[in-house]
Amino acid sequence: MNRKDREITDIEEIEKIINNAKVIRVAVCENNRPYIVPLNFGYKEKCIYIHSSKKGMKIDILKNNNNVSFEVDGDHELIKSDKACDFSMSYKSVVGFGRTYFISDLKQKKHALDIIMVHYSNGIFDYSIDQLEKICIIRIDIESMTGKKS
Repeated sequence: MNRKDREITDIEEIEKIINNAKVIRVAVCENNRPYIVPLNFGYKEKCIYIHSSKKGMKIDILKNNNNVSFEVDGDHELIKSDKACDFSMSYKSVVGFGRTYFISDLKQKKHALDIIMVHYSNGIFDYSIDQLEKICIIRIDIESMTGKKS
């Protein structure tokens, strides 16, 4: 990280940023062409869970290359100034790298969906077998991540 004074190294603070984020952006790459997708997600024990249709560009790319990068951010506040070039933005963000794995076991899919749902809502969730079979669940095993605040 270029600005060490802005780096967040405390894992609890990094996880707080992740848990407060509403959207994760996941970047994949095929033939040196990057592709980034904003997604809903859940986080637990150094893993990110996302759900998706079973078809699409993201899925096609991940079947051939399971390396990803991800980003979440929050606590945005515009810092105004009298001069345009002196405007700034305060924020907190996390950027990381990991590998993806498709989850096909229905019990594991339900567990992953529960993690995603708890990220946005409280309660006990029920999914039909038909619903579980129709969706794709992807687990990102985080290999590294860093936090930043400005």
